[in-house]
This record gives sequence, C-alpha cells and structure tokens, in this order.
Amino acid sequence: MKILVTGGCGYIGSHTCVELLNNNYEVVVLDNLSNSNISVLDKIKKITGKSVKFYEGNMIDTDLLDKVFTENKIDAVIDFAAYKAVGESVEKPIEYYKNNVSTILELILAMKRHNVKKIVFSSSATVYGTPDEVPIKEDAKTGGTTNPYGTSKLFVEKILKDLYKSDNEWDIAILRYFNPIGAHESGLIGESPNGVPANLMPYVAKVAKGEFEFLRVFGNDYETNDGTGVRDYIHVVDLANGHIKALEKLTKEEKGLYIYNLGTGTGYSVLDIVKAFEKANNIKVPYKIMPRRAGDIAACYSDPTKAKEELGFVATKTLEDMCRDAWNFEKNN
Repeated sequence: MKILVTGGCGYIGSHTCVELLNNNYEVVVLDNLSNSNISVLDKIKKITGKSVKFYEGNMIDTDLLDKVFTENKIDAVIDFAAYKAVGESVEKPIEYYKNNVSTILELILAMKRHNVKKIVFSSSATVYGTPDEVPIKEDAKTGGTTNPYGTSKLFVEKILKDLYKSDNEWDIAILRYFNPIGAHESGLIGESPNGVPANLMPYVAKVAKGEFEFLRVFGNDYETNDGTGVRDYIHVVDLANGHIKALEKLTKEEKGLYIYNLGTGTGYSVLDIVKAFEKANNIKVPYKIMPRRAGDIAACYSDPTKAKEELGFVATKTLEDMCRDAWNFEKNN
C-alpha cells in the first residue's frame, strides 16, 4: 500500500513514516516545513534503509494536492498537518482555525476527486475538554474545549463524522492522542520544535542541556497529587505503531468510522516527569513555578481498553524509556 503522510517531516509524522516503512508500506510525504526540517528525510532513510517521496507545500494548494494524487496511486492518507501548541492557540486562534480546519477540507476534497477514501486523522484528547471523570473512555462527552487547538480538532472530527454520514464508502479512523513524548532509540529523530518549546519534554531536555536556565511549571495549585497538571504520556514510537494498527483495521474490516484513544492509561504530573527525567539520565532539571497557563486543565488520562480490544494496540515503552530516549535525541542534536 502507498500512504500519503501530510506533515510527515514533523515529530509524530516522522516516527510514523519510520514505522510505515518498517512494515513495508510505501510512503509519500507532503509538508510545508513550517515546524519541521527537510533533513529528517535523510534520517528516516538512515534508520530504515528506505526513502520516501517528498513534496514541499501546503494543503490549501489544490493544484499541489492534485499533483500528489495524480503522480502517486495513493491508497490511504494519514493527516498530521496541524498546528499543535495549546498555549499558542489561545494567543493565535484565527491562525489555528485556518490551518487546522481549512487544510483538512482541501485534503478531503482532493481525496474525493481522486477516489481515495481511507484516512487516519490525528486528533487529540483535548476534544474531551475538562473531563467529568478520568480515565477517559471514547464514549465520554466531547466539547467544552478549553482552547482553540482542541476546538479545531473537535471541528474536524465533526466534519469527518458528517462526511461518513453522507457517504459510508469512507473508511475513517480518528485517533485521540494523549501526550506523546520521547524519541526514536537511534537518537536521529525526535521532537525539535522551532523556538521555545510549547510541550513539556523538549523543554525539560533543553533545560537539562543548558539552553534554558530553568523549566517553567505552569501552576502548582491544581487538584492533583502535587498540584501540577497530570497527563497521560505515551512514547512517540508506541503512538506511531498505533497508526499502523489503525491502517490495518481500515484495510481489513468493513467500511466504517472508528474512534480510539491512544495512551497508556497512566497519569503523570509535570513534577513526576521532571523527577523521572533526572533519575533516568542522572542530570538536574531546575524549575520555577509560574501562574497557570490559559487553556490548561488539571488532569487528563486515557482508558486505552478499546484500542487494545479492537486494534490489538498496547503501549509497551516505559516512562524511563521516554525520558532516556528524549535525552538521547537532545544530546545528539
């Protein structure tokens, strides 16, 4: 099968490309390189011994999309082409809605024109808003999102549900990620955002490396074990393998729309992560408590049962693995 991976040079996209290639899929990547680097393609080849076909550009470019589908017999699409920083989305809501919603509309229209009706969509646990209870199951209520990033993902989920309702020849998997961290064990690819990291683990790693003086911990007055926010952290390679499982389901099962949480089912606080990173890598991570960040919630972690039962997906890597691999990537880059 030939898979189009939009945003394939990014953090999750690049790791998914590696796992696709390792599972003998052919891969075509479309990326505008706004928060990634083309050098990732060489690293993917170094890890796998295989190349991907690359197109540079944005999904709002309909001519480029048609070119990609015309020049390649695409069997399915995995869409990672979205902005993803919660805090930034509060500051730049219009940019987030334009990028995260407009692009998927153009992608779906292009898929329809070229009769490609299998898509795996990169969604987020933020669609649950502030959950009524944790761990969160897939049938928990969505909405009440606390930031534009989460709202944009919720909008796209609704678009995909309406699409399937209008034409049930589509095969759609919506994957609600919890908090991917870590890096490939080779140390060649990992999370390397432009500018100040918006996500916890790359920030921790850069503080450990000395690029920043201290880690800013946003709030220590939440109703959690130590007052800091609790999240379900999953190793990015486990997450990437979740996409392989989802593709297999779309290929083998009857046509349908499927929704899965991808997480470990265990919640860790910000300070839990700091302590685990220090222990795994024998290095100190100084931090300072700051005011709460707009759009954040106290606790969010998954019930991963459905993905286990229906996809055969289980996250296997430990928190120690996540911390060690993140630091290994940071030291090598």
